[in-house]
Amino acid sequence: MTRPRIAQADEQIGFYWLTREGSPTDLPTLVATDDEPDRLPPTHLEALDDALIDAAGRFGEILGGGRAPSPGLEQQGVRELHRVLDRLISEYARALAVTGGTAEVRGGQIVGTAALMGIRARMALGTDGPSPLAGELDDPAVGVVSGHGRFRWVDGDQPWRGGRWVVESEDGPLFPLTLSMLLFNSSGVNKDAALEEHRAALRTVIDAAGDSAADPFVLVGAIDWLLHDWLMAHRESPQSAAIEIRPDRRPDAELIVDAAGAAAAVRIGIDPTVRSLPGGNG
Repeated sequence: MTRPRIAQADEQIGFYWLTREGSPTDLPTLVATDDEPDRLPPTHLEALDDALIDAAGRFGEILGGGRAPSPGLEQQGVRELHRVLDRLISEYARALAVTGGTAEVRGGQIVGTAALMGIRARMALGTDGPSPLAGELDDPAVGVVSGHGRFRWVDGDQPWRGGRWVVESEDGPLFPLTLSMLLFNSSGVNKDAALEEHRAALRTVIDAAGDSAADPFVLVGAIDWLLHDWLMAHRESPQSAAIEIRPDRRPDAELIVDAAGAAAAVRIGIDPTVRSLPGGNG
């Protein structure tokens, strides 16, 4: 018996699913009807992992910030990359919702890497969403900045606007801070407390995605900022996009998948063609 299968042509970025009859479809549709739905999400993850390896080989220098994509085909490729990654992340997150499952550590690692590469692709194109507190922070001078690291919300009454880490200097100005800097380049930091505060902030913004008053462009920028900050602080090495999650921290995997899925859902709401499949389905 022919089973649903993955299709990927030469030079194609990413992949898509085919039904038993050979028609393009998506993972959530398949898990809702397949007689062995539990086998499909792991297959999706392995194919996504392979796609990320291919994308890193093709676009690694650009995603790492080494250079901008060249006009024309290269820009089109980077744009197609982040659109496909959004679709594949969304399919995985929605499939888990259909089956009632939750992400395991490996799922969080693969989806985290995919989300990081998608964000970096949008940054390379200059199409990433607005960052929280943009235009409200000061540029630090060269040298050591004295002050206290704090998480600051844009508006506590509108959590969908997000927030970010800042340095509250002793003489007043606010300077940008990242989770990586807080964990690895700052003194006197309670790292466990900082991680827990970041987790709670990201979960709060995800939950705020259902607010009908939320501006989708601001919301997706808020989710992406916090997710990117988390992922950059949890890479295997400064040169790698592979995400580390401790075996005992499965909730972190669930948080990453929830955040990446929520951001992808917002972008799909803005541009439904992100979900397009060959043949016009999806």
